[in-house]
Amino acid sequence: MTTAASTPTGPATAPRSVPDRGAPPAHLVDHLARFAESVAGVCRLGVAFSGGVDSSVLLALALRELGPDRVLAITGVSPSLAARDRSRAASVADHLGAHLLEVRTHEIDRADYRRNDPDRCYFCKDELFSVISDELVAEHGLDAVAYGENADDALRPDRPGAGAAAEHRVLRPLADAGLDKKAVRELGRWLDVPTAETPASPCLASRIPHGQEVTAEKLAQVEAAEDAVLALGIPEARVRHHGDIARIEVPVEHLATVVAAHSTLVAEVRRAGFRHATLDLAGLQSGLFTLDALGLRRAQP
Repeated sequence: MTTAASTPTGPATAPRSVPDRGAPPAHLVDHLARFAESVAGVCRLGVAFSGGVDSSVLLALALRELGPDRVLAITGVSPSLAARDRSRAASVADHLGAHLLEVRTHEIDRADYRRNDPDRCYFCKDELFSVISDELVAEHGLDAVAYGENADDALRPDRPGAGAAAEHRVLRPLADAGLDKKAVRELGRWLDVPTAETPASPCLASRIPHGQEVTAEKLAQVEAAEDAVLALGIPEARVRHHGDIARIEVPVEHLATVVAAHSTLVAEVRRAGFRHATLDLAGLQSGLFTLDALGLRRAQP
C-alpha cells in the first residue's frame, strides 16, 4: 500500500508515430520474439520509466510492439530523483513519441526507506509500484505494468527492488527475453534511443552509506554537489555523503579535471552544505555502499 497520496505532476506528452528502424541485429531476432511474447495479450501497458538505458529501451520496444496509444511511460518523482534525470526522462519520452505521466512518490516518508539498510531499494520500488497500482491502473486502463530489469540484473544479489516487482506482479520483459546490458545498449542504438550509451545513473540515495538516515536535505546536498562536478564536462560522477565531508568519485581519466578546478569546486561543494570536499583517487566505484554491505566489493586493479 502507498503511504501517502500521489498525484500527477503534469499532463502526458503527446505521442508521435514510431518510426521504422529496419531489420534488427540478426543475433537479437530471437530475443525480440521472446520480448513480443512477454507482452502479447497486453491491451495497455504502463512502463516504469526513469529515462536510463534499460527503461528507455523497454519503452521503445513496447511502443514498437503495442503502439503509442497502448503504452504509458510513468516516472516517479521524489527527492531521490535528480532534476537532471527527471528532465532527461521527459526528453527521452518525447523523442520516442511516448505518452509520459509523472507521479509523486513518497518513499522518503517511510521509516523503512529512511533507515537505509541494504534493502532500501525494495521500499522505493514498493512505493512506486503501489502508487501505480493504487492510483493509475484503473484511471488509465492499464492491465499490466513493466520495468527495466535486464538479464544481468536478474543474476545480481544486490537488487532488492526485484522482490517488490515480483510481489506487485510487474513484468520484466527485457530479462525474460534474455537481453543483457550489452544487448540492451545494442538495441538502443538500433532504436535510436538517446540514452543508449549513457552511463548508469542510480538514485541520489545510493550516495549515502547504509545505516545512515536518508533525508531530503542530504539528497539535495548530493544533487547540488554532483551538478557542480558534472558542470566541468565530466560525463559521470558520484558525490558520497559522509556527514560534513563530500567524497567525489569520477572516472580516473577525469581526476586531473577535478584537481584543476579545485577552487571553484570546493566553493560549490561548500555552498551545497558540506564543509569539506575530497577526491577519491580510486575513481568511480558504482554500487560501492551496497557491495560493501553485502561483502561483494570488487578488488581495485
